[in-house]
Amino acid sequence: MALTAAAQVPSAPAPASAAAATPSIPAGPAKIAVIAFQVVVAQTNEGQRNFADLQKKYAPKEAQLKALNDDIDKATKDLQTQGEKLSDGERAGRAKSIDDKKKQLDRQLEDLRNDGNQEMQEMYSALAQKVYDVLNTYAQQQGYTLVLDISQQQNPVLYAADATVINKQILDAYNAKSGVPAPPAGTAPAAPAPRPSAPKPSGTTPH
Repeated sequence: MALTAAAQVPSAPAPASAAAATPSIPAGPAKIAVIAFQVVVAQTNEGQRNFADLQKKYAPKEAQLKALNDDIDKATKDLQTQGEKLSDGERAGRAKSIDDKKKQLDRQLEDLRNDGNQEMQEMYSALAQKVYDVLNTYAQQQGYTLVLDISQQQNPVLYAADATVINKQILDAYNAKSGVPAPPAGTAPAAPAPRPSAPKPSGTTPH
């Protein structure tokens, strides 16, 4: 789907300043956590609801483009099977009609991708900022000195113990704060999120 293809999103929003990133540094050894931030944002109840709403919005346009694509396929097959029976003018006319429809399909598909990408980015950015605020509060309360995002295709984490992964904690905390109920099982597609790069560190699978 065009929306899925457009769903390459940024990681955690950057803090407003360095001071905001480290409001206080607890004494003692460093305490580090890891999170697949993009995955958590996508898996929030609000994220699943918003993505499902976005898919519903674009579903009629996608159905229209699918119908146009099916029409092109049928016309192409008909031309291939009936070509010898047609005059040169008829063959040229059908070929031009198919070519025009392909160009129309390409233009409309590109428009759909651009529109879907813009809305997806705006939707993700707004939600990611709210999830980041919950993450920031949780990290301070738990005394973490560093939280690493492992959802990027390139990340420096080679190993992380299960106890350091805080996906579920942040997911649960945000869902509780947002008050958005979980979608009924099987009714809402999971919002797409880029997967961590391979090899996958032990203990960093999203929970």
